[in-house]
Amino acid sequence: MPQAYRSVEITVNGLTYNRQVEPRRLLSDFLREDLDLRGTHVGCEHGICGACTVLMNGYTVRSCLMFAVQANGAEITTIEGLAKNGKLHPLQEAFWENHGLQCGFCTPGFLLSACELLERNPDPTEEEVRVGLSGNMCRCTGYQGIVESVLAAASKMKAQK
Repeated sequence: MPQAYRSVEITVNGLTYNRQVEPRRLLSDFLREDLDLRGTHVGCEHGICGACTVLMNGYTVRSCLMFAVQANGAEITTIEGLAKNGKLHPLQEAFWENHGLQCGFCTPGFLLSACELLERNPDPTEEEVRVGLSGNMCRCTGYQGIVESVLAAASKMKAQK
């Protein structure tokens, strides 16, 4: 017997969506398949790699570990929501300028984790950046470019204020 669908209202990147979803529908699947926001990547499906990281009400969450019904009433930011009015977010610019990515698979998760970090700590040390991003894994880089990118973005964002 199929499970009953549940009604959810979720604001994603500033747009509110009302949908009927199965209670077991993962937030990552809801974002990727129902809303066609493919920037949220699914890597390990166990919450270890961080590729599926999104911001929920300003805090990082692993969308592969959450059900869409758990995000009912929440504000979600995905990688597609970082750029504003066609202008890259300072973190996106810094990753590009400082070679903070290679294949790009893990990059959305790193960028959203870095967003939360810089929101809470706008002037982090290198060690604080490393700790703040320790929940994200990259198989291509040596992490140094990622750390340098976050530190460069922090400097740029501080100068813009």
